[in-house]
Amino acid sequence: MKFRNGLILLLIFILGLQTAGLSAQAASAKEIVINLDGQRLESDVSPYILPKVNVTMVPLRVISEGLGASVLWSQASRTVTIKNSDSVITMTSGRQQATVDGALVGLDATVELKKGRVMVPIRFVSENLGITVNWNQSAQTINLTTGDAPVPDPATPANPGGTGSTPSTDDMRGAWISTVNGDWPSSSAKGNVEKQKLEYTQQLDTLQSMGINAVFVQVRANADAIYPSGLVPWNSVLTGTQGRDPGYDPLAFMIEEAHKRGLEFHAWFNPFRATNLASTAGLAANHVSKLHPDWIVNASGKLYINPGIPEARQHIIDTIMEVVNQYDIDGVHLDDYFYPSNVTFNDDTAFKAYNTLNTKDRAEWRRDNINQFVKQLGESIHQVKAGVEYGISPFGVWRNKAVDITGSDTKAGVTAYDSMNADVRTWIKQEWIDYVAPQVYWSMTLSAARYDKVVDWWANEVANTDVKLYIGHSPYKLGTPEVGWQTSQEIIDQLVYNEKYDTIKGDIFFSSQYLTKNPLGLIAKLKTYYGL
Repeated sequence: MKFRNGLILLLIFILGLQTAGLSAQAASAKEIVINLDGQRLESDVSPYILPKVNVTMVPLRVISEGLGASVLWSQASRTVTIKNSDSVITMTSGRQQATVDGALVGLDATVELKKGRVMVPIRFVSENLGITVNWNQSAQTINLTTGDAPVPDPATPANPGGTGSTPSTDDMRGAWISTVNGDWPSSSAKGNVEKQKLEYTQQLDTLQSMGINAVFVQVRANADAIYPSGLVPWNSVLTGTQGRDPGYDPLAFMIEEAHKRGLEFHAWFNPFRATNLASTAGLAANHVSKLHPDWIVNASGKLYINPGIPEARQHIIDTIMEVVNQYDIDGVHLDDYFYPSNVTFNDDTAFKAYNTLNTKDRAEWRRDNINQFVKQLGESIHQVKAGVEYGISPFGVWRNKAVDITGSDTKAGVTAYDSMNADVRTWIKQEWIDYVAPQVYWSMTLSAARYDKVVDWWANEVANTDVKLYIGHSPYKLGTPEVGWQTSQEIIDQLVYNEKYDTIKGDIFFSSQYLTKNPLGLIAKLKTYYGL
């Protein structure tokens, strides 16, 4: 009995210590305020102190908007570049050295991710930008001065008080933003620059709040552009008329706003689709269908650029390289518009003229055309900018097992290899691409193409290669009659399933509007899953 009573007293004592510790911790967790020349800098994520090194971390947005520096975050390399008129700073997640104007400098803490935000050490960045930093312990305030204002209270040592930090993630959490399916801009924003800008920035903020860290924006939809191009006309979604200048550079604006928020920006191209209609009426004079009608194939009422013509393939590569050379993009992304599926594609003339394989197998020749395009584009990109990530999002099933024993255990009516002449296996094995993002747009319970079986196949396919695997998800199906989409838990179950594979490096959701519209309460579930 004495032992039992003593044990109870000991437990009470331990609990008392823990309670006191929690109280002290809570007291020290007062919000940190940042002032620049006496004016408070607002932040959507609270600054925090890394306990062991006493370094205060702030969102990258504070640096860009508060300190007026330009910032560039690369998800692929996990590197941030910060510039002003005097200095260039580069930091990479996980590396304890930075470069300042080309020179290596040691770091106590480097760039990291917290709740989907890019966080940087405020003192190191500020002082290397020529800004004085002072810490007021009692007020929990960081005072920054540019030299044009009096220096406030002298600094006192920080006492972090166990504030800690949230573990960062290297996983891709992307969203496709389509310019032809209603994501951006809205029809009511045609010709209205400010409304287009507002719609985009609001969309970014909403996406970021639910954990998204990258956007894949459709910059080429139908052999057109949302940037001033010397090769293709302006997209009609901007003004209502193809070829009409909207009065600003949407792509430059979109990249800047994404990077301000620490979001990665991938330029998404539809390579071979020319129009969604057979008619060329209303198309700009410099549209490819008018300049090169010999390149065009009418397949079931839609116009396509013929992949079998070498000059046509090079034209598409040139338009993509126009963006790579002129803009600070983080990636080049292609979707599955290669050869159209399950329609007649009349390429007899090209097959006779350009059949360098001397094969009688038309499908083999078509796959080789796409293979040449995929390889040459990747080489062109990486020759100019080795850090730009290059990936493709093919149809979710490569081949059915019934047709090819090495295919997936599925019964899909369309496959990438047989229907679209997309030999994704070769792209992966040859490592012509940096990542593959198959569109696995089926539920865990659809018997013809079950999500888990399809993902199993892709995870095995990228094994022992340097090609990353992102999974394309379909929140657009939530609430539809298709099997498995009657609850938003389906998306979460898929994300949980992906955790079993180290080869899966993230997810991309189609599309932005089906995240921001919160179908079946998806946003709250995503936030919970991502720990937000």
